[in-house]
Amino acid sequence: MNTILVADDDAHIRKLMRLYLENSQFKVVEAGDGQEALDLLTKETIHLAIVDVMMPRVDGIELTEDIRSFLNIPILMVTAKGESQDKVRGFNAGTDDYLVKPFDPVELNLRVKALLKRYHNHLENLVRVGDVSIDLGRLVVESPSETVQLKRKECELLFMLAGSTGKIFTRAQLIERIWGYDYEGDERTVDVHIKRLREQLVRFPELTISTVRGLGYRLEET
Repeated sequence: MNTILVADDDAHIRKLMRLYLENSQFKVVEAGDGQEALDLLTKETIHLAIVDVMMPRVDGIELTEDIRSFLNIPILMVTAKGESQDKVRGFNAGTDDYLVKPFDPVELNLRVKALLKRYHNHLENLVRVGDVSIDLGRLVVESPSETVQLKRKECELLFMLAGSTGKIFTRAQLIERIWGYDYEGDERTVDVHIKRLREQLVRFPELTISTVRGLGYRLEET
């Protein structure tokens, strides 16, 4: 069951959201202000946060920035009608979507489900090694300071190695998983792609592809 954090200083709004979200089989935890929300985020596993812009102590913009500094979860911001500037500030802070008050509770549920699905699909295409992430959907490998675009097969190869750091993959296994059972080329294709990958990864010292003589390749744990 996914747990949703509802952060809003209006108890009536929180009650309404809880009612509709629990009817959709979500677990809901509530916070009356941004600081209370931050406290909950450090104590519980939260899968999505619904954040009101106007809250005491820590407002919704600050809360969104704080969440983004240590968690990778979807954030749905709630703004007052006509406050377009709040939307701009919210997206700049890192929110994924927004709702305008007064909102349709059915739309709330739909947006929550869509965000959770989008994040789930994204995470299936993402693997991390330390501070480096390999994004199969975008075909990039990136750290906080570097981003490198890869070709499809290079990214698939790195993604597979990074998904099981320290594990040795034979050339046959890599061919079968990435190029397919009916691939008619030879295993030297793997060697060529590994060479290109190593050239691309010089900016990421965390990612070291080692050759295991007579067996294959592995991504070392650092």
